[in-house]
Amino acid sequence: MKEYNPSVVEESIQAAWEAEGANHVDENSTKPKKYILEMFPYPSGDIHMGHVSNYTYGDCLARYWRMCGFEVLHPIGWDAFGLPAENAAIKHNTHPSKWTYSNIDTQLASFKRMGFSYDWDRIVRTCDPEYYKWGQKLFLEFWKKGLVERRESPVNWCPKCKTVLANEQVTEGVCWRCSSVVEKRNLTQWYFKITDYAEELLDDLEKLPGWPANVKQQQANWIGKSEGANVDFVVEPLDGVTTPADGETITVFTTRADTLFGCSFFVLAPEYAGLHDLVHGTDKESEVIEFAEKAAKVSAVERAQGDHEKHGVFTGRYVKNPVNGELVPVWVADYVVADYGTGAVMAVPCGDQRDFEFAKKYDLPIIPIILKEDDPLFEQLHGEKNRVVTSVDWEQAMEAEGVLVQSGDFTGLVGGKHSEGEKKIVDFLEEKKAGHRTTEYRLRDWLISRQRYWGNPIPAIHCEKCGVVPVPEKDLPVLLPEDIDLSNGETLATHKSFAECTCPVCGAPAHRETDTMDTFTCSSWYYLRYADPHNDKEPFSPELANKWLPVDQYIGGIEHAILHLLYSRFFTKVCRDLGMVDFDEPFENLLCQGMVLDSNGEVMSKSKGNVVSPEEMIKKYGADAVRAAVLFMGPPDKEKLWNEDGLAGMLKFLKRVWRQVYDLKGNAGEETFFEETQAGKAEVTAKDLIRVRHATVKKVTEDFKRNNFNTAIASIMELSNAIGAFLRSNSKNLRENDKQLKDLCDDVAETIVELLFPMTPHFCDQLYRDLIKTGGRATEATWPSFDEALCVADEVEIAVQLLGKVKARIMIPADCEKETAIARAKEAISQDLEGKTVVKEIFVPGRLVNVVAK
Repeated sequence: MKEYNPSVVEESIQAAWEAEGANHVDENSTKPKKYILEMFPYPSGDIHMGHVSNYTYGDCLARYWRMCGFEVLHPIGWDAFGLPAENAAIKHNTHPSKWTYSNIDTQLASFKRMGFSYDWDRIVRTCDPEYYKWGQKLFLEFWKKGLVERRESPVNWCPKCKTVLANEQVTEGVCWRCSSVVEKRNLTQWYFKITDYAEELLDDLEKLPGWPANVKQQQANWIGKSEGANVDFVVEPLDGVTTPADGETITVFTTRADTLFGCSFFVLAPEYAGLHDLVHGTDKESEVIEFAEKAAKVSAVERAQGDHEKHGVFTGRYVKNPVNGELVPVWVADYVVADYGTGAVMAVPCGDQRDFEFAKKYDLPIIPIILKEDDPLFEQLHGEKNRVVTSVDWEQAMEAEGVLVQSGDFTGLVGGKHSEGEKKIVDFLEEKKAGHRTTEYRLRDWLISRQRYWGNPIPAIHCEKCGVVPVPEKDLPVLLPEDIDLSNGETLATHKSFAECTCPVCGAPAHRETDTMDTFTCSSWYYLRYADPHNDKEPFSPELANKWLPVDQYIGGIEHAILHLLYSRFFTKVCRDLGMVDFDEPFENLLCQGMVLDSNGEVMSKSKGNVVSPEEMIKKYGADAVRAAVLFMGPPDKEKLWNEDGLAGMLKFLKRVWRQVYDLKGNAGEETFFEETQAGKAEVTAKDLIRVRHATVKKVTEDFKRNNFNTAIASIMELSNAIGAFLRSNSKNLRENDKQLKDLCDDVAETIVELLFPMTPHFCDQLYRDLIKTGGRATEATWPSFDEALCVADEVEIAVQLLGKVKARIMIPADCEKETAIARAKEAISQDLEGKTVVKEIFVPGRLVNVVAK
């Protein structure tokens, strides 16, 4: 018997796979398809333990489904554009392309060293012109469909990255990539109109039962559907001063039109587009503009937080409340942001805590208009239509549910969302043409412009005569210039040969768009390109896309719940409407893997010096032990603590199985494993081993279908324990070449190798080729079957407890009746029961009997 040497085995098997062209997809296969995909990596350098866990999960599933008779598409690529490459290039005085492709080569070698079963002929790199050409083509198709817009608006600006960010890329007021505080700036930018699909993106979450509930909830919250009403407030003219805003209508969206009688002030966001017109020429102009400019330096997300201290300034202007004609003072406040709604809010401090805190700070009225019947104030105001109490001195805003008071003809109606009071007040507004029912979304259009070099150029041209026109499709791709000098601050805008061009419409001198696209535009459709990666006529063949997609199992981080995952759903729906695919959703099932933390429970990072190098672990223990140890750490969707002891234990387990397979196949020679199991342990018969074998296959099959790899390995370990005991118990008969036992040994050896193959492929393929089927390959093996009837034991061992303490263990028939089980249990502990009176007997089938005695 040759000893198991991971490095020798893995090098040999990888060379065999390379020569045999393993894992290539057969497009002409008649097998059912299965598309297994992990979110592709960013080429930032060496792989880390997060890569190992994520891609090992996917590889296990790909190998499993191949064994189950499916033609499996399992591709890999690199999300290769972006700021890290550009910044690294500037730092190291090199080109982003050189840095990127070098890192891709490094990661590619590591992935092969891990034994991942990708179809290497389908590699996609988003920085390849052969790929980003089709990203530009899709941009033009979106443009034709009216889903591309260029406009000026307040945007998120990261001062460190020196580029704008989409709302989804701002987390608690800071840049998602570098954690710098985000500023607000008014800039003209390019947008994808994802809001056109807001309703469908929300409704179709119900079509995704295979997605984690928390991911779907995050998307639902981000889309943020609210049913309510638009209410029109008219700006009251000033005496002696004429401004552009006089008589203009400011519309607010509210889900609580029933609280309009409690509106005691009106609030505008500092970025509100009509603010300058409102205060132009008034004595408040300089104060208001100064406040607005100061507030704009604080991120919109941070300002919107409920615990942020609120600041504001009175504009000196008033608007007319459409339900009662009262003049309401207009303030500018930093707790209102222009990104959501209309940037204007009707403040009802009696029922909204943020309005309440602002009113308290600036001594504004808090008008009670909706009360519970048990409120002490209700008795006084019940039935009052006109204003009796103009303000209250409460400690906090009240729950805005109850009965309307001081609300004109609507007094006495029930108030609340979708209440009778809300309905009748909106009906009143619609009759007066001062408002109407509508639905609003929190989701805003996707800002895709980026002011950096290393990205996909936006295919547009600016002409003084023709305006902004698309680059003709025949001129795609718009190539990034390779001769740019980023170290000297050169940009696409200052790169003369790139920026200067000719208008394709009129032939006049023009200039190119010098913004590049958000890198998420590249990752929003790459899964479609994998179906047809070498197509040079179109982004992908609709026939092939419809054949392979949707992705059956997608694997990646939950941090992309409202970034990549939402954008990909949007792209898929647009491609469907363009006639490019015939499905609605890109990913049927989603597995969000948990992070691998260091032994102290902290996130691994180079700055902390706590990163574990997978390459070092592979050299020490072998790729298969690393794979299996990561799988065994815990459920894939949970965080896992790193413990190198697990690798040593896993390598020991693999060596044990290696020797067991040699013994089962009768090839151990003199170095037999038969006697290594300690004497005195329970005997395992052939019948016992048959039951464990079938039960294990059943359990592991169920675990794989639920992505429970850790429990699958635990079950295989139990099978190994049974094999060890069986070899010891039957060593004499095995040496005598008992035919029935030999057939059983052959079956069990093949079974354990095949069960482990998706998780430890090199190890198993070597055993398969050497012992299981000479000249065969585990890559062509089928998943072992099981007989349900053979999974059930004739007898089971149960614990016998007295007052909750185990006193004995006995074997009883698996289908033993309660009375018989209790009688045999009491017999087993008869000495312990002497002199005691049994008062209660508890039987848990297949597990225990507990006797309660005094």
